[in-house]
Amino acid sequence: MADQHQYRHWRVETDAQRIVWLAIDKADAGANVLSKEVLEELHALLGVIAAEAPRGLVIYSAKANGFIAGADVKEFTVLQNFEEGMDLIQRGQTALDRIEALSFPTVAMIHGFCLGGGMELALACRYRVAEDDPRTRLGLPEVKLGIHPGFGGTVRLPPLIGAPAAMDLMLSGRTVEARAAQRLGMVDYAVPARQLRVAAAAMVLEQPERHRPKFLQRVTNHGLVRPLLAHMLRKKVAEKAPAEHYPAPYALIDLWSEYMGDPRRMMQEEGRSVARLVTDDTARNLVRVFFLQERMKSLGRGADFNPKRVHVIGAGVMGGDIAAWCALRGLQVTVQDRNPEALGRVMKRAFGLYKKKLKQPRLVQAAMDRLLPDQSGAGLKRADVIIEAIFEDVQAKQNLYREIEPVIRPDALLATNTSSIPLETLSEALARPERLVGIHFFNPVAQMQLVEIVASKVSTPEVCKQAAAFVRHIDRLPLPVKSSPGFLVNRVLMPYLIEAVTLESEGVPATVIDAAATDFGMPMGPILLADTVGLDICLSVAEILSRQLGRGTVPQRLRDLVAAGHLGKKSGRGFYEYQGDKTVFVKPPKDYQPPADITDRLMFRYFNEAMACLREGVVEDADLLDAGMIFGTGFAPFRGGPLHFAGHTGAAAVRRRLDELSQQHGAGFAPDEGWQSA
Repeated sequence: MADQHQYRHWRVETDAQRIVWLAIDKADAGANVLSKEVLEELHALLGVIAAEAPRGLVIYSAKANGFIAGADVKEFTVLQNFEEGMDLIQRGQTALDRIEALSFPTVAMIHGFCLGGGMELALACRYRVAEDDPRTRLGLPEVKLGIHPGFGGTVRLPPLIGAPAAMDLMLSGRTVEARAAQRLGMVDYAVPARQLRVAAAAMVLEQPERHRPKFLQRVTNHGLVRPLLAHMLRKKVAEKAPAEHYPAPYALIDLWSEYMGDPRRMMQEEGRSVARLVTDDTARNLVRVFFLQERMKSLGRGADFNPKRVHVIGAGVMGGDIAAWCALRGLQVTVQDRNPEALGRVMKRAFGLYKKKLKQPRLVQAAMDRLLPDQSGAGLKRADVIIEAIFEDVQAKQNLYREIEPVIRPDALLATNTSSIPLETLSEALARPERLVGIHFFNPVAQMQLVEIVASKVSTPEVCKQAAAFVRHIDRLPLPVKSSPGFLVNRVLMPYLIEAVTLESEGVPATVIDAAATDFGMPMGPILLADTVGLDICLSVAEILSRQLGRGTVPQRLRDLVAAGHLGKKSGRGFYEYQGDKTVFVKPPKDYQPPADITDRLMFRYFNEAMACLREGVVEDADLLDAGMIFGTGFAPFRGGPLHFAGHTGAAAVRRRLDELSQQHGAGFAPDEGWQSA
């Protein structure tokens, strides 16, 4: 068998039954990825193994966290052209084709993550067995990087599980757990960890019949059906991802529709398609976003803090949802409120969340058992983390801190979810003001990944590290920000929303304003966003920021709507009217001609405030600012972030345009001085 010392990233052994066990263990890496060197070693090893003619081959991971996370995304960043992209893709295709061509049974033994190129390697094996555990996640999420599967995934998955299921997975980038993957046919068996190795060996020795999709699933890949299904898929994708911004899903549909009947040709075209996409601006920016996300994840590392018990004070929507999310992520949670009805609403909302996320009744019940209503505050004494999420009132919060500080553990993390009150003010009520940190969630908690970690002038670095570690513990992205008006996200967002309201009050239809923003790439228009957040909340934040920053005016139109009780979705009327969950959109007159500068008025206010935050040191650097605005407001990911996008436009050009807008529309567009040195 192969000389083990020749290989850095693979370990190989043969057992008494002549089954070869091939373990991937990428050197100097926390997770396995299919880098150029890993693939070259695999290709060489497969040649040696094939020559030995064993009874079978089992490929597994020697790392505890998962199987294979995908291709090495770092290698994407150095690709200069189509030819280099093609060389990278063909290397992966060749190695995986060699697995598929082996004459003896091959098994992918999967635990933890099995994503992208890792899933494609598993698909090249004859069989797949996965650990039945919530941490096992399988999928082909390449579309999130602006590409599609390129190591044969587009060729192998549709015939295995049928086109609708395969295309849904590849077009959405979503992942599935082991049992769901078994139901789909992606894996043959989902078994407990203790049975994983036995199951893999049994598949080699017994060689069960390979998974074959049902007749109706097979028909979906037929040449007569593909054009019709492709049309439906394009229409569905267009609802969420415009072709001019996100070309990868459409390239995938075209590839499948045109070449599915010829696997060899499709493999070639798959490579060409990915090689074209990977050097496109969209993919480059989405890869940038991927690394920004990885950086934010790393901010939670390095703190010796492993919380198990959380106590949330305040059973409003935000406090209740924070508590429910923490329990979903495996923590023991007590949620405190004097109002038993509010606690009842928290439990009801939590049950709905758990049913949606966990599905299995035993898992739902286990999560509910971890969430305890606590009218008297009994959980305070034992909590590792205390999160205050009561209403925005300085006096009320300070009184609460005076009451609880003598009760909570000296080493417990004390956090506030305030969105507008300076931490320096709140911490005045504490004997140890340095222990208070802001952990600012965004609504809805179960969907918004970003959490701002707010440090005051007296917050200790250790407390901030613990807060970031806690945020990662509950699978959220921590963003360290300075305690300042609006922190980062609300501060940058507010001038953008205010400008939208100003445009609407000038007579520009709300639908036209929102369309300008979504055409730019924002996930939702600013007028609809304001209605969704609640116009009373928008007015409150706008007034606070206007007062604290000493600039900007709040449009009278916003005050009038709030005074009339038109608060947006929650009241049934705001800028739009609502019939249940449906928004009533009124089209502008056919002859209406919108102002040519709508998009610039919206986005340049956004860019300008982002630059002001960078100059003032609200965040450490431009990359973290871009990350915060992408994950906190949904700023168009394919543009790489507001400052990244503005940087490509050029600081001088941005400054000139702001000067022009300020002359036409007032001092709100006065260029921030940060553009001078950008």
